[in-house]
Amino acid sequence: MMVRFLRSGKWEMIGIFVLATWITAVLAFVFWYMMEQHLRPIELKVWTGGLILLSSGGVGYWTAQRFGRRLDTLHLSLKQAVNGNYEARIAEDGKGHHSFIPIYREFNELAEQMEGKMKLLQQMGEERVLSETASNEAAVLEERRRLARDLHDTVSQQLFAIHMCASSLPKLQQVDSERAASVLDQLIGMSNLAQKQMRNFIAQLRPMELEGRTLQEALDKWFPDYCRQNHLQGVMEWKLTERLSEAKEHQLFLIVQEAMANIVKHASARGVTLTLAETERQTMMILADDGKGFKADAVKGGSYGLSTMQERAQKLGGTAEIVSKLGSGTRVKVTIPKIYRGEQIR
Repeated sequence: MMVRFLRSGKWEMIGIFVLATWITAVLAFVFWYMMEQHLRPIELKVWTGGLILLSSGGVGYWTAQRFGRRLDTLHLSLKQAVNGNYEARIAEDGKGHHSFIPIYREFNELAEQMEGKMKLLQQMGEERVLSETASNEAAVLEERRRLARDLHDTVSQQLFAIHMCASSLPKLQQVDSERAASVLDQLIGMSNLAQKQMRNFIAQLRPMELEGRTLQEALDKWFPDYCRQNHLQGVMEWKLTERLSEAKEHQLFLIVQEAMANIVKHASARGVTLTLAETERQTMMILADDGKGFKADAVKGGSYGLSTMQERAQKLGGTAEIVSKLGSGTRVKVTIPKIYRGEQIR
């Protein structure tokens, strides 16, 4: 491609150079012929030289503008492709077959191939997410059976013990007040333990899937509850106008849960802001906290849940990144490209 472009560009430049030389020579000859009787020889040479420089400079400027516009068009298209706009196309301007037409066409072919691959990647990723969701249902049922057994073996027994102690407490107060005070302390301790165990089980039983709700509906319920339970001041900003696919909503929901768990575990934060927004080309999820932050080189491949979030985003052709600074909090940003039909750049 580049060799062919250089060859055609070379001949176009040679043609422009020959034409410019011919025009300059004709102008210089005509000027010399017309002014020979009116100017002294030295003046005639100076004016003729100036005319040649002016003509050459004008042709050079026109040539630079001509090639500059084509390079700017190519640069803009490449920049959009790098930023994830695989639908960008370069339109042929219909003003002849200049030397950039072949490279424009090959760029359009490359962009079309990239767009097709991205569509296939997202489709395969969504199908994989949905199939994994279906295959996990049996595991979820088994996990709930385990939790039911654990509830019976822990909280249920704690409640039975509390009941027995509470039943004997009135009579014990009449017989031995000191012993009754000790039993009362045991009751308080057992009730606190049972409460903590119940909270843990409720947290484990809390649905981790969307369960038929949209992402916005699920986050409207889950996000403030989670913030309240962990003493966080949470703010959610929903700026999406288009409904996401089921697989994208599923992955974003899990990423939000993973990121929130990391904030509770590592950040020592008091406030957190969750933003879901979009541009013409991307869907974005940004989760920012006001915690203690960390140094960039302190993040390892498998720490802070980054690898898990990256895997979930990559299934849909997206990316996940964490930006943090000591004392300035942490920001998690997930971007997923939108794939539409191709457009042309003029």
